[in-house]
Amino acid sequence: MTAERLAQYAEATNDPIERHRDGTIASPVFAIVPVFNSLVPAALSVAPVELLAKLVHGEQDFRFHRPIKPGDVLTSRAKPVGFTGKPNGTAVVVRTETTDAGGELINEQWMTAFFRKADAGRAVGETAPSHVFDESLRGAGPVAEVVAHVDEDQTFRYSPASGDPMPIHLDEEMAKMSGLPGIIAHGLCTMAFTSWAVLTEAGGSKVENLRRLAVRFAKPVLPGQDITTRIWRGTEGRYAYETTVDDELVVKDGLAELA
Repeated sequence: MTAERLAQYAEATNDPIERHRDGTIASPVFAIVPVFNSLVPAALSVAPVELLAKLVHGEQDFRFHRPIKPGDVLTSRAKPVGFTGKPNGTAVVVRTETTDAGGELINEQWMTAFFRKADAGRAVGETAPSHVFDESLRGAGPVAEVVAHVDEDQTFRYSPASGDPMPIHLDEEMAKMSGLPGIIAHGLCTMAFTSWAVLTEAGGSKVENLRRLAVRFAKPVLPGQDITTRIWRGTEGRYAYETTVDDELVVKDGLAELA
């Protein structure tokens, strides 16, 4: 890991936190970068490769043991741990671990790959850990609201910074052929936007305070749109959040756990 790579990712996600932008320490969702090349092969080890065009990111759950820093030499491994078939599609859960050169566990992740309109017909193995929004928090109202703009060139900056070359984020025609309205923002880019919203409003802008970050992707975000993240305070350092575009949910069941 290099400071330049960490800074590139922060810039590509419009992260305002200075320590992320200068590469002093990694922003939280950067944790996806070391594991990215293992995720799709792990999911496709239990799903037919011809379903790749129907793959979307359903959920993401990070558990942080410490932040990634410049100079780290990281090893990541991934394996599918379960799948659940439903009429509208099949969710495949992939679990990853990232360790440093000394074998210290840096983070764990659960990624849910959703294969649209492909029903496996059964459920096997584990499901992803729960992070459902606590509806009892709504009565008190959100403690913070952050509005951010997704730039027209966001996907073209995020793709090289993250190592995600999927054409639905870069090629208008390919995106429409996949049944989308056009190029869509990477789900993890949107999640990165929500991560700095939570950190700046509730975590003192210190990534070291973040223990868990989890979301469910509800609807694609398009370049040029404004997203609004509303944050509710729970108990024992837990914060629930949602992100909308024009009052329509794009990220739901958001959960941040802070030290």
